[in-house]
Amino acid sequence: MKKIYFVRHGQATGQEPDAQLTDEGARQAEQLADFMENIGVEYIVSSPWKRAVRTIQPLAERKQLQVYTDPRLQERVLSHEHLDHWLEVLEQTYLDEDLKLEGGESSREAANRVIQLIQELVERAENTLIIVTHGALLSLLIRYYDPQFGFEEWKKLSNPDVYLLELNEAEAKIHRVWSIDWNK
Repeated sequence: MKKIYFVRHGQATGQEPDAQLTDEGARQAEQLADFMENIGVEYIVSSPWKRAVRTIQPLAERKQLQVYTDPRLQERVLSHEHLDHWLEVLEQTYLDEDLKLEGGESSREAANRVIQLIQELVERAENTLIIVTHGALLSLLIRYYDPQFGFEEWKKLSNPDVYLLELNEAEAKIHRVWSIDWNK
């Protein structure tokens, strides 16, 4: 059985690609490493954005694994324009997967790029892998395997958050296995 853990990054200073983890986010990364230390991870790939890489770095160091980066794990861009009503637009993208704003990508486009990566990871020899990404993209990935996952579920994601995709020849199952909220 192939196991792929989907991890959302820890608390960050902002949304831009070079946003760092906050002090709390750094503590969360250590808590995440504590949780994941004994899962038998063999391969880690992350969004190249700093907050994602820094979230998984403590675990990678403990396990002496390299963190590979892949731009397909970058956060989904709604638009290059500032949107005062971005939350409403985001909600609409769950209802219309082809809705696309100027300079952005549709839910379908964002999901397709990350699903392509997942298909490549399934072909790898390793059986236990971790991907680290961002909230909106994570929600689209979960939604691919669980069509009931939508905007309301996205709002309930924590920083960090962990879902496990278990794949065998017959089926794919996804479920939440850890949330920072569970530590409170």
